[in-house]
Amino acid sequence: MIKLLFIGDIVGRPGRDIINERLAGLRREHALDFVIANGENAAAGSGITGSIAKSLIEAGIDAITLGDHVWDQRGWETEILEASQVCRPANLPASNPGEDHVIIEKRGFRVAVFTVLGRTFMGLKADCPFLASDRMIERLKGRADAIIVEIHAEATSEKQALGWYLDGRVTAVLGTHTHVPTADARVLPKGTAFICDVGMTGPYASVLGREIEPVVARFVDGMPKRFEVATEDVRISGVVIEISPAMARAEKIELMTVRR
Repeated sequence: MIKLLFIGDIVGRPGRDIINERLAGLRREHALDFVIANGENAAAGSGITGSIAKSLIEAGIDAITLGDHVWDQRGWETEILEASQVCRPANLPASNPGEDHVIIEKRGFRVAVFTVLGRTFMGLKADCPFLASDRMIERLKGRADAIIVEIHAEATSEKQALGWYLDGRVTAVLGTHTHVPTADARVLPKGTAFICDVGMTGPYASVLGREIEPVVARFVDGMPKRFEVATEDVRISGVVIEISPAMARAEKIELMTVRR
C-alpha cells in the first residue's frame, strides 16, 4: 500500500512549530510515503511566505496547497514563482501567478494534487470547482498514478457534492477551510476517499485558531477587533489514506489527530 498524509490548514507559528517537532517521527511511525499540507494560514494566520514554505518543505512536507488567503502576504505573488512544491487554487483566473497543481513521486508512484475553491460564501473570484476539476483531471491523464483533490470551501453540501461528482475518477476529495475536523471520513462506492474537513493544525483552545476573547466579543458587540493567533492545545489534524498502487483506488481513510 501507498500511504499518504494530508494535513489540514497550518495556522501560524503554533501550527508550524508542531510540524517541525512531530512530522519526522510521524513519517517513520506510520511509514508515510507522501505528506501534503494546506499552508494558507501559516504566516500569522493569513497567507504564506517564501521562507515559511521553504521551512515546511524542509520539515518533511512534500507539497503545499493554498486556499482563499493565498495572496494575503505581501510579495508572495512573486515568491510563488520560485516555489515548485506549492500550488495555488486551480480555479482562480489563469492570469494568477503560480502553479495550479503539484506532482510528487516516491517509489515510482506519482501523486498529483490540486485545490479548487468553493463558491458558496467565498470571496475570491473563482471558476466552477466542478468544471475546473474536470479540466484538471483531463490535463493530468497519464502524468500521475493518483489524483488528490482538495476542496477549500465553506459549504458542506458543496464539498459532498464534489465528492460524489468525482467518485471513481480521483483517489481522494478532501475538504479544508472550516478548520473543524468532521466525522464523515469514508471511501465512496467507486473508490474515492472523502471527508468534509480534515481540520486544522494549530491551537484548538481557540475559535478557528484565533484567540477566544476578541472573537466572542466581536460576535457580541460587532465592534472591530484584532484576532491574534492563539497558542494553547496545539494539534496536528489530518487524514491518512491508504492507496492501492495497482488500481490507484483508496482502500482506507482515517482521521489523524496528534497532540503536543
